[in-house]
Amino acid sequence: MFAGHFQKSRQMSRRLLVKISLGAIAASVFALALGCASKPAKAAEKPPVPAVVKPAAPVLQLPPPPVEKWPPVMLGIDVLEADRFAAIAGKKVGLLTHPPGVNRKGESTVDVLRRAPNARLVALFGPEHGFDGQEKAGDNIADSVDKRTGLPVYSLYGKHNRPTKAQLKELDALVIDLQDIGVRSYTFNVVMRYAMEACFENGVEVIVLDRPNPLGGLKVDGPPLDPENMSGVGAYPRMPYIHGLTIGEIARMAKNGSRAISGMAITEQVRARGKLIVIPMRGWNRGMRWPDTELKWVPTSPNVPSYEAVIGYAMVGLGTQNSGWTSPFGREASFRGIGFPKKTPEEVIKAMEAWRIPGLAYSKRQGVDRSGKATTGVYVEIANWDAWHPTELSFYMHRQSALWQRLNPFVALTTEEQRTFKIHVGSTAWLGALSREGSRVNVTSFLENWAARAKVYQDETRKFWLYQ
Repeated sequence: MFAGHFQKSRQMSRRLLVKISLGAIAASVFALALGCASKPAKAAEKPPVPAVVKPAAPVLQLPPPPVEKWPPVMLGIDVLEADRFAAIAGKKVGLLTHPPGVNRKGESTVDVLRRAPNARLVALFGPEHGFDGQEKAGDNIADSVDKRTGLPVYSLYGKHNRPTKAQLKELDALVIDLQDIGVRSYTFNVVMRYAMEACFENGVEVIVLDRPNPLGGLKVDGPPLDPENMSGVGAYPRMPYIHGLTIGEIARMAKNGSRAISGMAITEQVRARGKLIVIPMRGWNRGMRWPDTELKWVPTSPNVPSYEAVIGYAMVGLGTQNSGWTSPFGREASFRGIGFPKKTPEEVIKAMEAWRIPGLAYSKRQGVDRSGKATTGVYVEIANWDAWHPTELSFYMHRQSALWQRLNPFVALTTEEQRTFKIHVGSTAWLGALSREGSRVNVTSFLENWAARAKVYQDETRKFWLYQ
């Protein structure tokens, strides 16, 4: 049964394979015929030429633009702009300034105020040395027109030492941007007080843009200003020669301090009615000296071209007052040298070292004088800042002057010379002692008295500090 069934299956499979093969052949013939009917025969084509692909241009890896690094201290003018000029919004303003009146990028405060979108700068005012900072100390300066902006420039060191009523008539506010050097006799803090008085009397607001005290805010040193010696080189009674305040803090003290220290020559009613805004700095503290601010020094006057000159002004400026002492070097070491007629540098060094003044060192140095001629003098170094009392050297210079001269030079001062001496030094008692005792004057007792009174002043003015 199984063999018959297998034979029958083989026959059926053979017939099925034949049918499949015949069907496949027929399909192939049909496809060939269809292809021939739809597409005529063509000659063999050349192979296509491959397209030329150009290599991609290399991508240039440009270095990122350098990050602008500005000094860490924002000046009052920087803060005013950062606050979108809110303090002067909608106001016509005048500006009392000079070349150091720049922002931390070095742009003139004049230009910064001119781009304020909601205020209008209408007048400029200049202090001693002029709006352009080029005039000599003590030279009277006339009014002018600023060629770059076309704005009037009113001099406050000439015919007038304060703005007139006519000059203030069109102003809503006077902006003050002056770089002081931390020394009482430097006249920028004086012209500020005079300008504040005029503005308060005429209903004009005062806006002070604060700046660093280059010597920092901690050192307070030297004789306080006796009230009878107040003048254009000393406008605040009892202020030590090195006052330790910023110009904004001085403005606050003048506006709100007791009558004994304010110095303002206006009635109490006018002073109380006056409007003062001080725009503080950001990033400054009392322990910072000028190099710590990373700001560029712009000369505040022809003979103060550098921070080093600021130190020298504080240290030997009073010592050269009517004493015979000179500062032999020119601008490259302004106020940093000392010399005395007919005395060699070696003799000067020996004499000064004998006084054992803390914080100082002396060296012989070659240089040029203010006329450009070669000279040799003694350069004064700060060997220890913390031990240094800025004015101490000056009073030993006075004593040494009397010791080196046959006649006491301070006895022979004319009335005008006596006044000049007293208004700069500030102390009537010191000149009296020098005149009486000459080379025997007790410097130490005066230094101790002044130091105690300076501490009292610092405590009294602490309430006006803007920075700790």
